[in-house]
Amino acid sequence: MSVGAAASAPKLGPAERAAAIEVLRDPDHELDVLVVGGGITGTGAALDAVTRGLSTGLIEARDWASGTSSRSSKLVHGGIRYLEQLNFSLVREALIERGLLLQRIAPHLVRPVRFLYPVTAPVIERAYVGAGMMLYDLFARTGGRKPGVPWHRHLSRRRLVREAPGLRPRAFRGGLVYSDAQLDDARYVATLARTAAAYGAHVASRVRVEGFLKVGERVVGVTARDLMSDETFEIRAKQVVNATGVWTSEVQEMVGERATFHVRASKGIHLVVPRDRFRSKYGLLLRTEKSVLFVIPWGRHWLIGTTDTEWELDRAHPAATAADIDYLLQHVNRVLRTPLTREDVEGVYAGLRPLLAGESEETSKLSREHLVAQPVPGLVMIAGGKLTTYRVMAKDAIDAAAAALEAAGLSVRVPASITEDVPLLGAEGFRAVWNRRARIARAFGVHPGRIEHLIGRYGALAHEVLDLIRARPELAEPLPGADDYLGAEVVYAATHEGALHLDDVLARRTRISIEAWDRGVAAAPVAAELMAGALGWDAARTREETAKYLARVEAERASQQELTDEAADRVRLRAP
Repeated sequence: MSVGAAASAPKLGPAERAAAIEVLRDPDHELDVLVVGGGITGTGAALDAVTRGLSTGLIEARDWASGTSSRSSKLVHGGIRYLEQLNFSLVREALIERGLLLQRIAPHLVRPVRFLYPVTAPVIERAYVGAGMMLYDLFARTGGRKPGVPWHRHLSRRRLVREAPGLRPRAFRGGLVYSDAQLDDARYVATLARTAAAYGAHVASRVRVEGFLKVGERVVGVTARDLMSDETFEIRAKQVVNATGVWTSEVQEMVGERATFHVRASKGIHLVVPRDRFRSKYGLLLRTEKSVLFVIPWGRHWLIGTTDTEWELDRAHPAATAADIDYLLQHVNRVLRTPLTREDVEGVYAGLRPLLAGESEETSKLSREHLVAQPVPGLVMIAGGKLTTYRVMAKDAIDAAAAALEAAGLSVRVPASITEDVPLLGAEGFRAVWNRRARIARAFGVHPGRIEHLIGRYGALAHEVLDLIRARPELAEPLPGADDYLGAEVVYAATHEGALHLDDVLARRTRISIEAWDRGVAAAPVAAELMAGALGWDAARTREETAKYLARVEAERASQQELTDEAADRVRLRAP
C-alpha cells in the first residue's frame, strides 16, 4: 500500500487488475467493505472507505463509468431550477460541493463554465431571475471555502447581441450571465477508481456480481464472475455497499428481499455539434414547457440537452430516437439566428438517470436527492442523487456501513470521512505544471496546445503520457479523424487507466465516439493496434475488437433513425 496518492500514481493495468482479483478471491481475506458498482457513487464510496482505513474492494460489471456516469450533461452545478421548487438545501449542498471540486479535490478535471440566461420581459423576468441567481451565488459562498466562480451579472440587449451574435437578434431583451462548472464525467470516474487504488483499495472492472453470500439473514459477500476469464469466485466482506444506480432493483431481487425503495430510469439524450455552428461567449440555459435546455460549451463543440422521458427497456444501452433528436433541435432552433439541422450533429448519446420514485410520478418531477438503506444485515443500498453531490452520497453510504460494523462488533470506531481534503490523482501540483506548460512544450518538442490538452486531462500526471512520447515519438501523432487525441493517450488508457476493450478507450477514456464526425470509425483500427501492443492482443483479437466497435457505431446510427424507444432499442441491440 502506498503512503499517499500524491506520492505515487499506481497503474490500473492488466497486472494490477489480476493482483486485485487475487486478493478479492482469497478465502482467507475478508474485506471490511466491498463496493459493487463502478460509477461515480461507487468509486467515490471506495475512496471514502479506504481513506478511513477500511480494507476495501470495488468491482464493476463493465467498464468504469460505463452506465449513467459517462452519459451525463457533464455539469457540476447546483441545479438552478431546483430553486423554483424551493429545494434550497439540495441547491446549497451541491454548490458547496461544486466549490470543493473546483478548488481542492479536482481542479485539473473540473473547470468553470459561464451560462447565459436570456430574458424576454425586461423588468419582471429580469428581477425574478436575478433574485434567484443572487440566492444561487450566496449559497455558493456559505461553505467556508471560495466558490471558484464569479458573481452573476446582467447583460443589456446591446451587449447580448455583441457577445452572443448567434442568437436571433430580437428574440430577447437582454439576459443574465452566471457560472457553474463542468467535467469529463467518464475521465473523472476512472481517476476516482485509480485514486482509490492508490490508497490501497482492490479495484477490478469487468467483474460481475451473480449472487450474494449469506449466513442466515446476514450478507457476508458475493459470488462474482471475472468476465475476462469467465471464472467464478467468492468475495468475502463484512459489509457490501451496492451502488449500481439504475440496476438497484435487480440487485434487490438478487438478494431476495422486498424492495426497500424504487428506482426509475429517466432517459436523457444529448447532441454534439461543432462550436462554429453558432457564435456565443457563453453557454445557454433555456426554459422549455417541461424543464430546462442546456447548450454547453465543450471544447471545440457544443453539447445540447437534455430530454427527460421514462425508459423501461435495456438499461445497459439506452437508445436515442429520431424524435428525441428532433425535439432538441426544435427547441434550440427557436433562439438561434441560423437553425441547426441533422447534418450539423456530430454525435448523439443517451443516458439514464436513477431517480427515486413513487408509483405514478412523472420522471421529470422525481427527486434528485438520495437515500441510503440497509434492507438486510451486511448490505447497504444507496440510490438516487446527482453527479455533483457524489462525495456526499459516498460519505453517507460508508457512514451507514461503518455504523453497522461498529454495532455488530466487527470493527472498532471507524474514523469520519476525510474525502473533502483528499485530492484526486493529478490534482497536487496541477497549477504549477500548468504555469510551466510553455517550458514543457519546448522540452518535449510538442505544440503548446497539445500540452494544455494533456494537462487539462491528466493534471500533474501529464508527464506520464509525455514519457510514453519520449520513448516512442510516433505516439505524438493524433488519431485519424480525432485530432484532439494522441496515440499516447490510447496506450496510457490501457496501461494505466484500466481500459480493457477498444470501446473503453473510444467512448470513455477519450470521447471520440461522440466528438468525431465518423464516431471513431477511422480511429478504431489504429487505436486497436495501439491497445494490442499494450495488452498483448493477437491479430484475431485486434480484428474482433475493431469489428465490434464498428458494429456498435452502425447500430447506434441506425437506432437514431427510429421514431420510438421500442424500435430504437431493437436496432441498438443488434450490435454484439
